[in-house]
Amino acid sequence: MAQSKEEFLEQFGEDYGYPDARRGIDELRAADFKRLEGMVYLDHAGATLYSEAQMADVTKDLMSNVYGNPHSQSDSSMATSDLLTSARHQVLKYFNASPRDYKCVFTSGATAALKLVGECFPWSTDSCYMYTIENHNSVLGIREYALSKGATASAVDVEEVVDPSKNHGSGSLFKVSKHSNQRRGDDVLLHNYQNGRQTAISGNNLNLFAFPSECNFSGHKFNLSLVNLIKEGNFLGTSQQQGRWMVLIDAAKGCTTEPPNLTVYPADFVVCSFYKIFGYPTGLGALIVKNEAASLLNKTYFSGGTVAASIADIDFVQKRNSIEQVLEDGTVSFLSISSLRYGFKIIDTLTISAIARHTASLTTYVRKKMMDLKHSNEKNVCIIYGQQASKVKDLKMGPTITFNLKREDGTWFGYREVEKLASLSGIHLRTGCFCNPGACAKYLGLSHSDLVSNFEAGHVCWDDNDIINGKPTGAVRISFGYMSTYEDAEELLKFLRLSFVSKAVGLNNGYMVNMDTLNLVDDWSQKVISDIRLKSITIYPVKSCQGFSVQGWPLATGGLKYDREWLLQGSGGEILTQKKVPELSSISTLIDLELGKLFLESPKCKDKLQISILENLTHLSADVEVYGQRYEVQTYSDKVNSWFSDAIGRPCTFMRCSSSKYRSCTISGRRDRLCRDARSKLSFVNEGQLLLVNEESISDLNSRLSSSNGNGKQRVLVDAMRFRPNIVVSGSTPYGEDNWKRLNIGDAYFTSMGGCNRCQMINLYQSSGQVIKSKEPLATLASYRRQKGKILFGILLNYEDGMDEEYDAVVEKWIKVGQEVYPSIE
Repeated sequence: MAQSKEEFLEQFGEDYGYPDARRGIDELRAADFKRLEGMVYLDHAGATLYSEAQMADVTKDLMSNVYGNPHSQSDSSMATSDLLTSARHQVLKYFNASPRDYKCVFTSGATAALKLVGECFPWSTDSCYMYTIENHNSVLGIREYALSKGATASAVDVEEVVDPSKNHGSGSLFKVSKHSNQRRGDDVLLHNYQNGRQTAISGNNLNLFAFPSECNFSGHKFNLSLVNLIKEGNFLGTSQQQGRWMVLIDAAKGCTTEPPNLTVYPADFVVCSFYKIFGYPTGLGALIVKNEAASLLNKTYFSGGTVAASIADIDFVQKRNSIEQVLEDGTVSFLSISSLRYGFKIIDTLTISAIARHTASLTTYVRKKMMDLKHSNEKNVCIIYGQQASKVKDLKMGPTITFNLKREDGTWFGYREVEKLASLSGIHLRTGCFCNPGACAKYLGLSHSDLVSNFEAGHVCWDDNDIINGKPTGAVRISFGYMSTYEDAEELLKFLRLSFVSKAVGLNNGYMVNMDTLNLVDDWSQKVISDIRLKSITIYPVKSCQGFSVQGWPLATGGLKYDREWLLQGSGGEILTQKKVPELSSISTLIDLELGKLFLESPKCKDKLQISILENLTHLSADVEVYGQRYEVQTYSDKVNSWFSDAIGRPCTFMRCSSSKYRSCTISGRRDRLCRDARSKLSFVNEGQLLLVNEESISDLNSRLSSSNGNGKQRVLVDAMRFRPNIVVSGSTPYGEDNWKRLNIGDAYFTSMGGCNRCQMINLYQSSGQVIKSKEPLATLASYRRQKGKILFGILLNYEDGMDEEYDAVVEKWIKVGQEVYPSIE
């Protein structure tokens, strides 16, 4: 990496790392972002990170000063008022906005600022709300106010088509594609205007044009000369609309590296969120509003702090003259506002221009390297959205790269697969559409029918449906911040190369999923080639608690008798698992079949808990939903629930699946005898009834773990129990189980449901009574056991319960350690 960094610095050294600042990037990162050690944070477009020095300053300030409610005249109130005035001026200075022309209105964020404009704008039936297709949902939401007041709404595509440096002030700079007008029906409520203005002064209607300074999807920076073109009537998209145009800039993303210069581009409204700029505080933003535009806003609601006088029992209210006080409801978040100065202190020290150059150097470098990534067949790995589609050679881009990844055969890697693997590598990034549906559809090539069919197929924001009908439904986004480093960039590129770039495969490349079909047997009854035996049996009575090993165990319709027949439900109705409650792993379980009892122990409980597994409980609750399935459950007494609550340190309810329910079906060729549908058996399993793990596969995994940790780190080894299997077999070849379709153990027959998709739960283990979370073994498994977004290890089995045909009754069968296992691949 050292040689690469040297080459990087030769190209970008004048811009990277704040060479003119008191502290360079390496010193800044080491001193103020120690918590990032071992982590690569690349979601600065979502939220950048606060520095430790910044938070130390905030804490010292709050511990040293008294700030009171500003709506008073006490010393503490006056201190707050002075602080608010100073903070407003600091925000205006950041946007180069003169206090004579603009006011800073504090809000709970950029979204609240946009909402304030939408609900207070003087819409009329002659108004038009126009916005670029690349806009955040919070900007799109303004159209609800416009349409509800009878105005027209319209989305436009704006594309720069020539070099802006050669055509200052020309309307031909932009190619505008206008989408169809949107308008509500004539029955819309248009009569409720008695207490508000319908039109602007002099009877002229007002229109609003909204665009982002930087698209939060692609990173495309919009040319801010749009502001002057629109306001001067020289913009093609607005020239056909009568009335006066006002301009709103969503600067939530763009102002992190290039805040709009309002002296040069005098927009009427600009919104921002401060956590996007310097991490803290969240829940605080601002509306920077031109004085003239503010006077046109019609705010209906009044509250504490917004009125000069009001009378409770008659219709009398006189609002204050101050724009800020009229538009800010109640008491502003003055303690959060007090912390703004320490965020701006960082920006002022580094300078915004240096931050822009620093982040641009990383973005340019990574984008180029990503575009160079090729599969072994020379096909591109990365499809990057934004700049490549533009006709402008040097289109300005923010420190954001949004992309999807393709396999060697041209199919897509799902963005959730990318996110999952990135998490294993300690890389934090963002996936989806980023609340920007217009840009998402535009860059992914999704038509209206695609979007509707995706929704009808069950896809909604933030879900796992990343590929539908062969097309991505979203993308992967990385974004750099002022504290990002070259090492962050290289870790990302290394991750992409190792996880997604195919290379020429030799004959002996290891045990990839479904690489070779193992000819174990010719049919169900033939003798197996190798001597495969059942090595261990483990029962897990309570979901996510410890299991216990046995030498032999009976089978029931749902698999191993009593396996995962109980679980714990949280006070909010959620199902508790080790992923949510690691303390579950400390609860040991044991079932004594002769006594008919379940025994439980916890290091946090003095007494053991004994529960009868034979008695019928009188407590019967309603159906419970567990991972999309409905179950009828039995619950226990308060004494039992209290024991478990003490054991895991939170309120919970212990419950058991009620008696089995079956659906009937017929088996062809067996005199229409009824069969049991194993999937309808009520037990708290995720997928298959049993999990089988192969000891030889464990050995191969451990050899890979050992070789990957030959860098002086502690050797990582796992045993079969890390995977919580019911059955462990030995005597096969590594991953031979991948190809098994069926198997029998003694006189019990099982059907394979396919590979088990592993999650980060296998990375949890106990050490000295503490639950430890690591990246292994899932990270290593991901490097060679990945198929279509799933990381497979072990196979899931369903028990084919036999019935005595003469008596048509279930015959209880047992499996025992040491029995031979006969698999079939047919």
